[in-house]
Amino acid sequence: MNPQNQDITIKRLNIYVTAKNGLVGKNLLENEDLKNHNVFATSHGELDLTDYNAVKAFLNEKKPEIVIHCAGLVGGIQANINRPYEFFLNNVLMGINVVRASYELGIKKFLNLSSSCSYPRNYKQPLKEEYVLQGELEPTNEGYALAKLSILKMCEYISRQFEGYQYKTLIPCNLYGRFDKFSPKNSHMIPSVIRKLHEAKEQGVNNVDIWGDGKARREFMYAGDLADGISYCINNFDRMPALMNIGLGYDYTVDEYYETIAKVVGYSGKFNHDLTKPAGMKQKLVDISRQTEFGWKPKHTLEEGIIKTYDYFLNEYKGE
Repeated sequence: MNPQNQDITIKRLNIYVTAKNGLVGKNLLENEDLKNHNVFATSHGELDLTDYNAVKAFLNEKKPEIVIHCAGLVGGIQANINRPYEFFLNNVLMGINVVRASYELGIKKFLNLSSSCSYPRNYKQPLKEEYVLQGELEPTNEGYALAKLSILKMCEYISRQFEGYQYKTLIPCNLYGRFDKFSPKNSHMIPSVIRKLHEAKEQGVNNVDIWGDGKARREFMYAGDLADGISYCINNFDRMPALMNIGLGYDYTVDEYYETIAKVVGYSGKFNHDLTKPAGMKQKLVDISRQTEFGWKPKHTLEEGIIKTYDYFLNEYKGE
């Protein structure tokens, strides 16, 4: 095992990141360790990843040694329920185009970011990598999950069929952090709750609704930690498992997230459980045995991550 703090000689690499303006992409671009490499990224306005010819021309010009694919159309439960077609189509097209073009141009190393949404619903916990495709998907995000599974398998097929190609996949747990989306229309749970409780505090609202009974368990990792983990993977790519979860290895209830966020935000009101709203899977916790053996672990506690995310929301967030 190669511990995180072990000094290793790092070759400077030309690395392409597919999501310049996304949560993961922005955290990658500000990661200090990755600045040892030549890291470049594109936004949707600069390169439409659903256009195969454009993607192939761009990669042929830039000639990256490693591609990190983290671009995607993402959203919360309600967005996934309302727009399954768009979530499937956009994510599968982007992934297929980037993977196919990279392979056809002879790019030997590829790091694909999948999603823990791709695991079977209400399956044995914690979720091990070998559980992929072993059961029914969660209906509330099925389109997104099917797209992510397609790209995961595409990477697996390339590595298996073509000698010298290492197309590997990370399956992160849920994420939050700096550069997150806080819009009520398309945000995930933690940024949504941060905004909801901040506005409740500012407006003097004494009761806030929680979707479901609050007992569903979720694993949320600070996105800055994921960037650190990806950097570690890049620097140890040859010995990285072909498929690996990356996360905390422990989880909290929805109620506990609300309580921690309330503490950080300074909201002192009460919570009501709205049992008419969907709550998604009862639990979604990834097994981190492969990650532990690989030698990496996240640094931030939940409260530390919430503090940094709330600071970003107060001082840097420019969204709606």
